Amino acid sequence: MRQISYAQALNEAMAEEMRKDKNVFLMGEDVGVMGGWLGHTIGLYEEFGAERVIDTPIAESGLANIANGMAMAGKRPILEIQFGDFLGLAFDAVGNQGPKFRYMSGGELKVPAVFRSLQGGGFGAAAQHSQCVEAWFMNLPGLKIAVPTTPYDVKGLLKAAVRDDDPVLFLEHKALLGVKGEVPEEEYIVPLGKAKVVKEGKDVTIIALQNLVYHSIEAAKELEEEGISVEIIDPRTLIPLDSQTIFSSVKKTGKVVIAHEAPKRGGVGGEISAFITENCFESLKAPIKRVAALNIPIPFGIPEKYCLPNKDHIVKAVKELV
Repeated sequence: MRQISYAQALNEAMAEEMRKDKNVFLMGEDVGVMGGWLGHTIGLYEEFGAERVIDTPIAESGLANIANGMAMAGKRPILEIQFGDFLGLAFDAVGNQGPKFRYMSGGELKVPAVFRSLQGGGFGAAAQHSQCVEAWFMNLPGLKIAVPTTPYDVKGLLKAAVRDDDPVLFLEHKALLGVKGEVPEEEYIVPLGKAKVVKEGKDVTIIALQNLVYHSIEAAKELEEEGISVEIIDPRTLIPLDSQTIFSSVKKTGKVVIAHEAPKRGGVGGEISAFITENCFESLKAPIKRVAALNIPIPFGIPEKYCLPNKDHIVKAVKELV
C-alpha cells in the first residue's frame, strides 16, 4: 500500500469530500492562495476556487460563528484555526453555541461544522502556540472531539467528521504532520467513536493520545525486552469515547497507564481514569497511572522537551505498576 504523510492525508480528505458534496467548503487563514501555512491545503484553491477555499482575516471568534451559521443554513464548513491555542478566542461559538443549537431546536437544526486546528509541541513554539487543548472542550455536551494519530486515521476521521451532522472539533498534532503511513487510495471512513488497538498485550494497558501513541510503541519495545507485555489503545476520538474497547483491555490486563501531552491537572487522563474506575474497579489490580506534561507554561525552543512527556516517562509508569 502507498505511504503518504499526515498532512497529505488531510489534504486528500478535504479534496475528496469537496468533490463529493458541493456544500463542503474550507475557510481559514492562508488556506487558499498560500496553500496552508504548512502546505497542507496546496492545490485546493486551484481546484475549487475562491468561493469554496476562502482566505480569511485573523478573526477566530467571528469565523467560528460564521461557520455555525453556514452549517445551519445547509452548508458543511471546514474552518481551520491555525493553532489550537487560539480556539480560546472562538470558545463561545465552538463550545457554547454550535453544540447546543440542535438540542435547543428539538432536532430541527443541524450544525455540521468541522473546526480543524493544530495542537501540541514539537516545534519549540512557546507557551501560546504549543498546548494540547482537548481538555478545554471535554465538558461541553453536543460537541464531538477527534484526536487522530496516523495518516490513515486523520483522513478517515476527517471524512467522517465532515459528514457528521453535529459540530466536530478536529485536533491535529503539529509533530505528526510529516509522519508517513499506509493510506489506501480507495474510499474509506474511520467512524467517530471507534478506538484502535495499536498493539495487543497482557500485562498493562496504555491508553495514549496522538504523539504519545508513538512514544508508547517505543516504550513497549523496550519493556518487552524485560518481559513486560503492553497493550496500547488509541481512542482516536474523545467524544464519543469507545468505552467497550477500553474496558475489554482493562479487564484483560488489570493495570492502566494513560498518556497525553496536555498537563496532568484537569487533563482528559483524569476523566478516562474516573470512567474506568466507575465501570471496571473490580478488574483493577493497581491504581491507574497518568503520564502528562508538567503544570507549567511550555517554554520556547529546546527546553520544551523538559516539560513534555516521552517514552521514558511511560516506561517508568509501567514499571511502577508491574
